[in-house]
Amino acid sequence: MLCPMGNRLKLTLTARTASRAKLAVSPGCGRVHCRLAALLSMVLCYPLPGLRGQTIAPNKELKIPAAHFRQNLTSSPAGVVPEYIIAADDVLDVDVVDVPELTRDYRVSPEGTITLPLLSSPITAEGLSLDGLSAVISSRLRVAELVTHPHVVVTVKSSQAHAVAIWGAVQNPQIYPTFGPVSLLDILSQAGGLAPDAGDTAVITRGDEALRASWMDEGPGYSASGSGTTEVNLRKLVATGDPRMNVRIYPGDKVTVQRAGVVYVVGAVLRPGGFTLNSERENMTVLQAVALGEGLKSTALQKKVMIIRRGRQFPTGREEVAVNLKKILAGHASDPVLRANDILFVPDSASKVALHRGAEAAIQIATGVIIWRR
Repeated sequence: MLCPMGNRLKLTLTARTASRAKLAVSPGCGRVHCRLAALLSMVLCYPLPGLRGQTIAPNKELKIPAAHFRQNLTSSPAGVVPEYIIAADDVLDVDVVDVPELTRDYRVSPEGTITLPLLSSPITAEGLSLDGLSAVISSRLRVAELVTHPHVVVTVKSSQAHAVAIWGAVQNPQIYPTFGPVSLLDILSQAGGLAPDAGDTAVITRGDEALRASWMDEGPGYSASGSGTTEVNLRKLVATGDPRMNVRIYPGDKVTVQRAGVVYVVGAVLRPGGFTLNSERENMTVLQAVALGEGLKSTALQKKVMIIRRGRQFPTGREEVAVNLKKILAGHASDPVLRANDILFVPDSASKVALHRGAEAAIQIATGVIIWRR
């Protein structure tokens, strides 16, 4: 841009760490052109159209730090990280070097565009790479004569489309960024592995079909079309390492590791705790539960054992089933089958308080025991 006296006006950054760049006028130009001053004034207070009425950061649960996108969570068969492609609702950090008035976060609209202050029309961002959008913004700024030699850097601050959600019985359930397909075992590793009460089944809910079809590698578990859910038996996957079961997970998919049923054994046993059922259909009897608890203490009151079964269908919120363990051990009574979340309480003659409080004490104890994965 030229000032009235014909000399070129240039923007210089006096200190990169300064909060705002200063304007320096070349010798011979006594003042900043009034039009440029007005434009810069508008920039300082201009409300971002792309973020008008919205919060810059996405939903807290979906927020993904930009640093995560620098991690190579997956690679193509050739070992090359796929180029990041911008999607709708991405939050982009646009840095116009030496022009802090244009440097800020921009959310990609549902229509796939972002709007920069003072530009006459929105810029289409969806479908472009980060470098591609940088080039488009630089060109638009030059054409509008807002910046003579713009240098633009675009990075991803957060994304919903380029991420995989993993929930359920894992150590760190959350949303993880990914540049492309990853294996089920890889995403489980990112989540810190399985929780102690994890079941045998992982349910994969497929996301955007068009995005998934863009990776035509036809590897194990690949499906270029279709949606719905896929179930994987985690026990078989870990035991056999079958690559056909280590299915590919795509950006936008959701993985849910189902929780196993747990039977709690508390009181006068050598190893109290919660013991997972390997599947929803597995049965566990009272004697099996006692065996998992490594047997009875010498002070166990075998005739006063109790099964505590909780549920809304019971008037008091729980059902108490008396069990004479002494008769069961002698073969004079049947061995009852326990259900998921049942508490097998073996009273201890040495603990009069627990004996007196009965079911109430057993429930309180069960909430703090270790869950043992068999």
